[in-house]
Formats: sequence, structure tokens, C-alpha cells
Amino acid sequence: MDDVSWLTAAFEEHRGHLRAVAYRMLGSVGEAEDAVQDVWLRASRADTGAVENIGGWLTTVVSRVCLNALRSREQRREDPLESRIPDPVVTAESGADPEKQAMLADSVGLAMLVVLESLAPAERVAFVLHDMFAVPFDEIAPMLEKTPAATRQLASRARRRVQGQAPVPDPDLSRQRVVVDAFFAAAHDGDFGALVSVLHPDVVLRSDGGIARSRYTVTVRGAEVVAGQATGFSRFAPFAMPALVNGAAGVVVAADGRPLSVMAFTVTDGLIAAIDVLADPERLAALDLAVVPGRG
Repeated sequence: MDDVSWLTAAFEEHRGHLRAVAYRMLGSVGEAEDAVQDVWLRASRADTGAVENIGGWLTTVVSRVCLNALRSREQRREDPLESRIPDPVVTAESGADPEKQAMLADSVGLAMLVVLESLAPAERVAFVLHDMFAVPFDEIAPMLEKTPAATRQLASRARRRVQGQAPVPDPDLSRQRVVVDAFFAAAHDGDFGALVSVLHPDVVLRSDGGIARSRYTVTVRGAEVVAGQATGFSRFAPFAMPALVNGAAGVVVAADGRPLSVMAFTVTDGLIAAIDVLADPERLAALDLAVVPGRG
């Protein structure tokens, strides 16, 4: 096998892993794909003949690409951090697309990605690589131009924020679905008390409507406040189709084949701890939403 054929085969073998790393780093399916393509261009121009661990080398390259993208994003950021909902990965409950499943790997919920959005670029890279992909600190440190000890501190700081703000979902998907269905039944009936009963006291509702639907860009907290917002969902309840959103129970709201929103729920101990809603029509149009009739 010549060098080009070997590199092509090695890259394809690791493509799913690289996509998963980039998605966690960037919170964007499109940007993750661009990052992976950038890695291929760099790899094809590099002398990889002496590389002993091609998987590790490719992971380092994609991490550097993502770090640069995060730093550039931070410099031009204008919107509040928590107002942006990262791109959801939506699959049918009957079974996930293999490529999407590989991207989720150890399932990273949308609530987790929202918290990752609030981290500084170096913190996010250190946390994702070490805590999610078990990359040693002495391999991460050169990317960040830090010592291994300083890199460990970055990951530790990120970990504390994630643990404090990103609730861990119940592992039983069927239990998640029962709670989400109860939420929509209560919203449909306008039953405020029933809504409060399925919400965690400290529940957070985040919605991103983008530029076109800026009035839908809100962040509210507390069971009663969120329940008050949820009563407005009653007219959309008949159009809510069950789906897996980042591996957890969620819904896609669509009418006449047009997606109106993707809603991700984080259910913890039988209560909804977080609701993350993407209602930006431009970003919804770019998503692969095969669960919507007439699409995919």
C-alpha cells in the first residue's frame, strides 16, 4: 500500500472519532465537519511517514483546528453565551443513524454542550480531551502552550462548572419519555399544577430563536416561571413528534413538513431539570431532521 492509500485508509478509520471530538469542542455539526475536512487537508500535505500513532496525531491536529476556531469565535462573539443553543443531533427513537451515533459516542446532552459554550477555549479543549476522550495532560499541554500542571487546573476548573450546571440525565430512556410526555400533556391541557409537578424546582429553560425569531430567545429559571412559559406550548403540542435529541428524549415540533423547533429535555430523578430549545429557522433548515415527514 502506498503512502497516500495508507493515509486515506487511516483517516477514514478515525473520521468518526475526529467528528466526535470536533462536535464536543465546537457544538456545531457544520463546523465539526469543516474542522475534520481541514484536518484531512493538513494531513494530506504533511509528512506522516514517521508518525507512529496516526490516531493520536490526527486528534492533536483536529484539537488545534478547533482551538483556533474557538479563539476566533470568542473574539467576534456578540451574543450572550447562554442564549446560543448548540446544534442538536436528532435521530428517530426507533434507531440512530450510525454516523450520528458515532458523533454522540458517550452521549453528550444539549445541556452539557450549553455549559461547554461558557468555557474559555483552553478550558474547553482541556476538559473535552481529558475527561471525554482520556487524552493525558502531558499530550494536551503543548497544544495550549501550558505546563501539564496548568492544563490539569484548566480541566479541573471546567469540570467544576460542568458538574454544577449540567445535570446528569436519567439513564433509562423510557423513563425520560414518560416524563416528557407528561409535560406535553399538561401543557396541552393548560394544567399549571401538573406542569410544576414534572419540573425540578431549579429547572432552566433556554431558547434560541436566532435573528429571525429573537423574541423566542430567552433564559428563565424556576419551576413556576418555566411552567408559565410552557403553557404557551399548548398550541404546538399536537405537532410535537418524539425524537432522540443528543441521545435523550426530546421532540421536534413541525407543521406541514416545516420544522418549528427542536426541544431537548434533561430528565433527572424523574423531573425535568433543563429544557433547551432551538427555534432559529435558519439553523433548523440546515439540520438533518429525517424524523419530520417530507424531509430526509
